[in-house]
Amino acid sequence: MNRRLLNILLIAFVIAAGCSYVVFRLIGNRISAPHVTTTRVIAAAGDIKLGSVLRNTDLTTVDIVGTLPKGAILKPENAVGRGVISNLYLGEPILENRLAPPGSGGGLAATIPTGMRAAAVKVNDVVGVAGFVTPGMHVDILISGNPPGVNNAAEGPRVKTLLQNIEVLSAGTDIQRDAEGKPQQVQVVNLLVTPDQAEALSLASNETHIQLVLRNPLDNDVAKPTGTAVANLFSGGPTLKAVPVSHASTAKAAPSHSYLVEVFNGSKRSEAKFASGEEKQ
Repeated sequence: MNRRLLNILLIAFVIAAGCSYVVFRLIGNRISAPHVTTTRVIAAAGDIKLGSVLRNTDLTTVDIVGTLPKGAILKPENAVGRGVISNLYLGEPILENRLAPPGSGGGLAATIPTGMRAAAVKVNDVVGVAGFVTPGMHVDILISGNPPGVNNAAEGPRVKTLLQNIEVLSAGTDIQRDAEGKPQQVQVVNLLVTPDQAEALSLASNETHIQLVLRNPLDNDVAKPTGTAVANLFSGGPTLKAVPVSHASTAKAAPSHSYLVEVFNGSKRSEAKFASGEEKQ
């Protein structure tokens, strides 16, 4: 057989074997690769504000790979007609804990957790902290008046902290949180309280003067103020003492510089220490 023909056949065999090996590896990897499952869930078709009631046009679907988030909704009929209790954003899967229970509707009522109440408080520029009491803020509630059975002529009206760390549900008709913290001049704010707190707040609204005090939403500490009376304002009671602010200095003290001089007077030797010129000044 021609030697040239043998070389051609040998090269063709090597190429065919190489191609077969590559195809075998590709098919083997695809077969051995784990099968990844995807599930289609209901998602928001656009940005949806808190308090809105979901419609079919508000919904779309997205595919989720692997394990589903807890409470994911798979059918649109399980979301339509339910109130949104937390802002939803475009493409975000809709979860059960972001929606009000079926039949509860939308608006402010849908945002009230089970066992809690929304109590309305009439405010003005002073009571409402110049309009900065907005949805999502936390406030303390102070009451002032003349307590029954107390010698008011001697002490005068008293003030006391009635409730602490109370969340503001709405300012007027606005239940949306203002990310920029802009003030809103309103006449009524709704506070999230327990039934017992609602009773105390209702009585305080009728019998005393209410003042809202704004606090940091991250400050969950419960203070224990003792309250004060008008007489304490003039006597300089303990509640009026200024709180000292510590400003600890981190600067290190400058090292001292001195010079040691040996003095020889005949056979006598002595030492003398002198400070540097900067230290003398």
